Amino acid sequence: MATKVFINLPVKNLAKSIEFFGNLGFSFNPQFTDEKAGCMIVSDSIFVMLLTDNYFKSFIDTEICDARHSTEVLIALDAASADEVKQFISKAESLGGNIYAQAQDRGWMYQHSFADLDGHKWEMAYLDMSQLPQS
Repeated sequence: MATKVFINLPVKNLAKSIEFFGNLGFSFNPQFTDEKAGCMIVSDSIFVMLLTDNYFKSFIDTEICDARHSTEVLIALDAASADEVKQFISKAESLGGNIYAQAQDRGWMYQHSFADLDGHKWEMAYLDMSQLPQS
C-alpha cells in the first residue's frame, strides 16, 4: 500500500512559487524540478509538486480550479509495483470510482487515475527510479 503522499498544486508562476516556499524553509528535489514543476520536500514521505497551469492541466480532464474561489487538488500515492497500481485502480472502479484518464506507462513510471465518489482526483503511480532518464 502507499508509503508516500504527493500533493499536486497548480501555480501561475513557478519561479515565484519556488522562491516563496524556499524562503519559508522548504527545499526542492532538483531531480524532479524543471521549467514545468518544482518538487517541494515536506518530509521523507510527503512532497508538494508545484506545477505550472499547463502541466497541471495535462493530468486532468476538467478546468483548473481557481483556488481563490474553489479548492481542488490531485492527490498522488505511490505503489510498490505496476500490478499494485492496476489492482488498486480496478478496485476503486468496482467500488464506484470513475476512471477519468487512461493508464500511462512512461517506462520509468506507470500511473493510472480515478475520481472518488465526490469527484476528488486520485492517482496511483509505480516509479522505477533505476529507469529514470538522466538529463
